[in-house]
Amino acid sequence: MGDLAKDRTALITGGAGGIGSAIVAALTESGHRVVVLDREAEISCDLAVEDQVRAAALEVLERHGGCDVLVHAAAAPDLADLDSVDAETWRRVHAVNVEAAVWLCQELVPAMRKRRFGRIVFIVSDTVWQPPSPRLLPYVTSKAALIGLTRALATSLGGDGITVNAVAPGLTATAAAQAVMPEEAFASVRGRQALPRTLVAADTAATVAFAVSDGAAALTGQTLSVDGGLIMR
Repeated sequence: MGDLAKDRTALITGGAGGIGSAIVAALTESGHRVVVLDREAEISCDLAVEDQVRAAALEVLERHGGCDVLVHAAAAPDLADLDSVDAETWRRVHAVNVEAAVWLCQELVPAMRKRRFGRIVFIVSDTVWQPPSPRLLPYVTSKAALIGLTRALATSLGGDGITVNAVAPGLTATAAAQAVMPEEAFASVRGRQALPRTLVAADTAATVAFAVSDGAAALTGQTLSVDGGLIMR
C-alpha cells in the first residue's frame, strides 16, 4: 500500500488526539503525506468556526496542490442531558462533529473530482447503537448525523471515484477516555465484547488505513464497527 499512497495527501482532523494520532501514524506508515488539522497542529483552526475550517482546507490545497484523503477524527464530547443541554453546547458539538465535515468536503471534494479519486472517512461511535448515557445526548446525536452524512455523500460522490465511509470505535483506551472512565467501565465493556480485550487506538487506525487504500475501492457508504464485536449489525 505504501507505493500506491506515496503521492497522496491525507488531511486528518483531530490528529493530535489519541485515536487521531494513531491514524496519523498509520497513514504515514502506509506512505501518505499527512497533514494534521487541530487547535495546535501544522494547520491550526477552531473546527467550530466555519470560516476557519474553510480557510484551513484552502491552505491544504495551496500547500499540496490537492487533497486525496480526508479523515474527520476530531470531536467535541461536551456532556449534557435533555434537562441541562443549552443552545451553545448543542451548536458547538454539532459544529465540530458534523458541520466541519461538511465545510471540509465542500472545499476539498472539487480537487478529488478532478483526480477521479478520493477517500473520505468519518470517525463516529458505537454508542449510536447501544443505550448511551443520557449525558451523551449531543454527542450521540451528532455521530448519528455523521452516519447519515456518510451515506448521502457516498451516493452523490461515487460517480466521481470518491468513497465515503465511517468507522465506529468502541470504548478505546486513550488517555482522554482513561481520565474519565474507571477501570470497572472498561472491564464491563470487555465482558460484553465477542473479543474480550481492551481496545486501543491502533485498532481504529488500522481500519481507517484500509478504508482509504486502493484495496477498499468497492467499499462505500458503510459504517465499520471497531468495537471487538460489542455491536453486531
